[in-house]
Amino acid sequence: MSKSAPLDEFLDNLQATEGALQLAKLLVSWFREAGPKQAPEAFTAFLECLQRQPELASHLAHEFCLGLQETHIYPALVTLGIFSRRGFTREFISRLYDRVNPAPRDLDNLKDVLGLVFDDSKDALWFATLPRDAWLQVFQAIHRYLDVSERVTLDKHFYKEGLHALEMLSIWVAAEELEPDLMRLDKRLIELDSPLVALQREMQLMVASAWKRLEEPEYPLQDPAHLWVMLDQSHEQVARLRRRGAGSGSSVGLAHLLERLDQTLNRMQTLLKLLTSNQPEEKYQVQAKLIQELVEASIEKKGVRSLWQNSTRMLSRSITQNKSDHGEHYIAKDRKNYWALIKSAAGAGLIIALMAWIKIMLESLGLSRGVEALLVSLNYGLGFVLVHLLHFTIATKQPAMTAASFAAEVEKGENARASNRKLADLLIDVNRSQWAAVWGNVSTAILLAMGLSLLSYWLLNQPLLTEQQVAYQLSALAPITGLALFYAAIAGVWLFCSGILAGFFDNRADYLELRLRLRYHPLMVKLFSERHRERLADYLHDNYGALAGNFLFGVLLGMTGYLGYLTGLPLDIRHVAFSSANLGYASISGSLGVLEFLLNLLWVLMIGFVNLWVSFSLALSVALKARGTQISSFRELFSSLGGAIAQQPLAVFFPVALMKAGLAKNQQPTAAEQSDDH
Repeated sequence: MSKSAPLDEFLDNLQATEGALQLAKLLVSWFREAGPKQAPEAFTAFLECLQRQPELASHLAHEFCLGLQETHIYPALVTLGIFSRRGFTREFISRLYDRVNPAPRDLDNLKDVLGLVFDDSKDALWFATLPRDAWLQVFQAIHRYLDVSERVTLDKHFYKEGLHALEMLSIWVAAEELEPDLMRLDKRLIELDSPLVALQREMQLMVASAWKRLEEPEYPLQDPAHLWVMLDQSHEQVARLRRRGAGSGSSVGLAHLLERLDQTLNRMQTLLKLLTSNQPEEKYQVQAKLIQELVEASIEKKGVRSLWQNSTRMLSRSITQNKSDHGEHYIAKDRKNYWALIKSAAGAGLIIALMAWIKIMLESLGLSRGVEALLVSLNYGLGFVLVHLLHFTIATKQPAMTAASFAAEVEKGENARASNRKLADLLIDVNRSQWAAVWGNVSTAILLAMGLSLLSYWLLNQPLLTEQQVAYQLSALAPITGLALFYAAIAGVWLFCSGILAGFFDNRADYLELRLRLRYHPLMVKLFSERHRERLADYLHDNYGALAGNFLFGVLLGMTGYLGYLTGLPLDIRHVAFSSANLGYASISGSLGVLEFLLNLLWVLMIGFVNLWVSFSLALSVALKARGTQISSFRELFSSLGGAIAQQPLAVFFPVALMKAGLAKNQQPTAAEQSDDH
């Protein structure tokens, strides 16, 4: 029940109030004060009162009928719940501005009336708790108290407004197909008989016959059967454009456009069902659903969260789709790929050891913090780009890619829920693949760092690092006192961000059709032959995201410490490959014992664990949201994962079953050997 006013007092106020707007404000205010927890109870009590007090229901029916007859419904039908044609950026800015300086209200416009009634930012909370058929129940409770003339007048008014809306919405849909973004995704939109244009032609015929029927009741209404077919085909066209946008490059503007198309078609479908239905009960249900949509849209229009989420969903899908396509190459599912991954990571370890040495030298030059951070960032960024150019693998770059592949596997499951055992096996494959790359990075980085340190003793007769540098490198590996695990988590966040950036630039390359732009660029035509131009354009297009993501990842790593210096916050990064190289330099320069070396190696592996799983968890969360899917039960997934690990513990890090299968295959006699035995 309402916290502020007793029910009887509230009902008396309703009976004494005149005017649809004032009644609506009073009613909504009472539910608002009841709050999300008590709003359903308050609604039930109000509905019971309508059934017990015919005079109150009659009063509400006549007042609301009179108010609707004098209100323009058409603007609400074509704007509420449908994104603006101004585009995402202007709509986003407009909503922000309207929150600061609201636009004047037109009391003859239903869109503005709803904005006045539902004017509290918390209205969405209590409104969401009401029964889904709440408006249908209210409508049925008061509709029977209208006399015949009022019903006919109201139905005719709504019918005319609906026809105006259908005509305008169909014109908008047909005009949308001329958008260059849509024509880029589907060249067939240039054809005159596309579903979107055919829908407008059919709608024009139906609307024309409906207007004629208003003047001549005996005039037959255009059969809407073909119109429903056109609506279905238009929905299929939008769905096809969404799929192509996710795979061929998207943008916030394109996603906003496709969402608007989808919303427009849905509104047309609702209005067509309402205006052509001959069954009163079905009409009531559609009207109630439409009112619910308009109210929800009016409340949502005051914020920007829904606009942002709906407009960026396809862009997120496109970005994660690009990562998923690359991610398949980072999951070793057989022995050959496992060893190939280790070899590739070993090559990256050599370069990382050199990058770590360059960083140590840069820090010993006594440069200003800003210049030092810039040079370190370039060292990281260009080094990571070199690793990619040489087709090597950095262990911690995998999670952002493999997480997208994992999310794609979840999406394939029935009803967006895949088999938990299958997902558990994939998790083990992902973990094993990531640690294979870690072994490759760590082993060669440590060995090369040790070799360079020994070479310094042999050539220069002095350690590569000073005692102070050794102490600093070892203290930096301490999990708690050195904040190594916290800094490793920061590096994991940057790893996740680098994956998003890589996906973004891959998506951007597809969206801009970078391959074709480069092939026919005037300067490229002058400098290169056609064959070399095509090879360079193909490489830059296919690796645009990877090159940008690697370089920017280096910048993020290099600037974190400088950001901590500027803000006074404990900000730095720990990366497993660089930490292993630093351990190699410190172990020889500081003459570490075996036990001390092994203990610090354990700290390095812990850093790697945090790097990998922080970035994987973040990337997986984003990939699942972008695909609109979810893991059905984490408890069941972890149970399946535990069972799989219990059966083969070593399989978490080594392809035990694959190796056994390979050995068994190698031990089987060949056909020649079998013939010799006979």
